[in-house]
Amino acid sequence: MGKAFSVLLAGWVAVLGLQAEEPRPNVVFVITDDQGYGDLGCSGNPAIQTPCIDRLAKEGVRLENYHVDPTCAPSRAALLTGRYSDRVGVWHTVQGRNLLRRRETTMAEIFRANGYATGLFGKWHLGDAYPYRPDDRGFDRAVWHAAGGVGQAPDYWGNDYFDDTYFRDGKPERFEGYCTDVWFREGIRFIRECAASGKPFFAYIAPNAPHGPLYCPAEYARPFKGKPGVSTPEFYGMVRNIDDNMARLVKVLDELGVARNTMLVFTTDNGTAGGLAGGRGFNAGMRGMKGSEYDGGHRVPFIVRWPAGGLEGGRRVERLTAHVDILPTFIDLCGLEAPGIEFDGTSLRPLLEDEAKEWPDRALVVESQRVVDPVKWRHCAVMTDRWRLVNGEELYDMGADPGQKDDQSGRYPEVVQKLRAAYEGFWAGVSADHGLDSHLLIGADMAPVVKLSSHDWLVEGVPWNQPQIMHGLFAKEGRWTLEVAQDGVYEFSLRRWPAELDKPINDANGYHGFDFTEARLRIGELDETKPIPRGAREVTFRVPLRKGVATLSPLFTGGGVSATPYYVYATHRPQPGWQTSEGMGIPRYDPRLGRKPPQELEQDRPGFKQ
Repeated sequence: MGKAFSVLLAGWVAVLGLQAEEPRPNVVFVITDDQGYGDLGCSGNPAIQTPCIDRLAKEGVRLENYHVDPTCAPSRAALLTGRYSDRVGVWHTVQGRNLLRRRETTMAEIFRANGYATGLFGKWHLGDAYPYRPDDRGFDRAVWHAAGGVGQAPDYWGNDYFDDTYFRDGKPERFEGYCTDVWFREGIRFIRECAASGKPFFAYIAPNAPHGPLYCPAEYARPFKGKPGVSTPEFYGMVRNIDDNMARLVKVLDELGVARNTMLVFTTDNGTAGGLAGGRGFNAGMRGMKGSEYDGGHRVPFIVRWPAGGLEGGRRVERLTAHVDILPTFIDLCGLEAPGIEFDGTSLRPLLEDEAKEWPDRALVVESQRVVDPVKWRHCAVMTDRWRLVNGEELYDMGADPGQKDDQSGRYPEVVQKLRAAYEGFWAGVSADHGLDSHLLIGADMAPVVKLSSHDWLVEGVPWNQPQIMHGLFAKEGRWTLEVAQDGVYEFSLRRWPAELDKPINDANGYHGFDFTEARLRIGELDETKPIPRGAREVTFRVPLRKGVATLSPLFTGGGVSATPYYVYATHRPQPGWQTSEGMGIPRYDPRLGRKPPQELEQDRPGFKQ
């Protein structure tokens, strides 16, 4: 018996030793755009087929009461920082309020500092110019489109989901194929490279689908045409295409032998948009859709599978969870170091591992501001496991009334007051820095040429997509807030069309034309006017500027209209060791010339350091 026991003990010691040497898990995080809780087969949708994601739900763990903000950039900001979107400067999708403050630490920075290879493929939507790009925020590899969607104002002109020009590590490059296929293809390439090197990886695959415009390959939309309950076949086709790409991803993880120790996540960024177009569709009995403070706007699917970590078996977690919880959870599960960050969320490890004996009944807040300056109580929901306080007034008992039809505020005034107090605490914290602008940086050595677009005007009602610019909409006076990185001479080239299109200012390009005769530049104390020559593509002003913050307010005038140019290119005197790519003027660093990237711009950046 003694000898047998010794052999058994030796075996367990060996097993435990192997477990102790188990490498950190890989993380593959797939987040789609504008796909709601009801836009999956496993959520009960009778029209959409998502066999791969459905199978993943049966194999993994589902967060059934998981919430994000009602629109995309805020959700992504909260997800990637573990802090409320309103706290990190992202309370809108446009108007300069989608720029993630430079002082914030991202999920990618934490993974990279802990020895992971990091890659982003698809949508970023937290800043399009240095130092806000994914390349600047912790991703070793980034293949992405600008702005919040393909075809929006900062995006490469003419992108239409097929054979588009995206950015690879800051440089424009044309890619063949449908956008979702491209993002998964590039993500899988990154995963293969990491698996070959043996380095743990964090792959963030973020399709812009099924966000509008609703374009997809005809073979995907065709099966849904005329199908009962389907008002937008293209939306359903986009979802099916996502599922097919998920199947390719899962197959590759299996083939590489990394599936067991890979934490694979599927989730979305807000409630459905195209899934309820025309008032038809499936929303799992919820009220509201994208942009809504009701659950249909912010309750979304979250599925995670990690066999080596015990996250499997199709279990469902019913407790309240949210986007701000995900980064603390990854830090906990992966054993990462991340000191000095005050998270608004908490690790969900006890819930995921089914060991939560006394999980607290928390109050969490989601909101949809979508204005330049946030407004208290605007389109918000204070949530607990049982209750929803909507806009500070309506109260819903979610267990009895998941469709949020019966306001209970009159019956439970004490609950209303308790949840209002929770919101007051939330607001006191997040509103402390509402007066801070996330300035667009010009003059940095890493980016001597910066493209500004109307997407980021700091006014209400901006032309945020290319069709609006083509039709000459929102011809009004806007402004940008800039930070000048260093003293010097700057050139501001004012354009109606972006540089890659390179059409004359007054050329209608087949759409709405203007008759502008003068260009005016206002920045700092400068106020200068120049005539617009016939056929001019741009009017350029050369201005000496001091380091610091400035407001840029250029104008085109003529034909009875005064309007801010849709595009402005700000150029600092080129420095040795830099080149610019053709057309867009996107800078790229040439290591052969020996120039090193600058140090951190914000010297007082709190929290985690690499």
